[in-house]
Amino acid sequence: MAVIKLLSSDNVEIPVEKDVAERSVLIKNMMEDIGGHIDDAIPIPNVNEAVLRKVIEWCEHHKSDPAPPTDEDSDSRKKSTDIEEWDQKFMQVDQEMLFEIILAANYLDIKPLLDVGCKTVANMIKGKSPEEIRKTFNIQNDFTPEEEDQIRRENEWAEDR
Repeated sequence: MAVIKLLSSDNVEIPVEKDVAERSVLIKNMMEDIGGHIDDAIPIPNVNEAVLRKVIEWCEHHKSDPAPPTDEDSDSRKKSTDIEEWDQKFMQVDQEMLFEIILAANYLDIKPLLDVGCKTVANMIKGKSPEEIRKTFNIQNDFTPEEEDQIRRENEWAEDR
């Protein structure tokens, strides 16, 4: 199996099987652009070593998965917040790492990993009040009571009844 090297933003070279690395559309396109063979490490300037290693771990586990649907009309993956058991365990990381994985998946164009990350966050929010969400994500409420009342009135239609 061909091995390529990825260079993290903190200058750590990480060897990875080519087919694993090519779960990233960005890396796959880079490889195609240079003719498929490279001696130097491929720089991944927006992803540090710890996050890149997590992303590679996910890609290794999912390397034989079928390619994700390319048509943007695929509603099945958008509507469901169900996450496979392995992916649920994989995403049990601190919030900073979770958001870094989501950013890396977006940057590296790994749509299935991006979906899993976003579904994880959606599940963290599901069924919570605005106050509970603020506490979960350590968000400061910068609305005045008057502004909050106005927002509630404008969005009454969205309340569960």
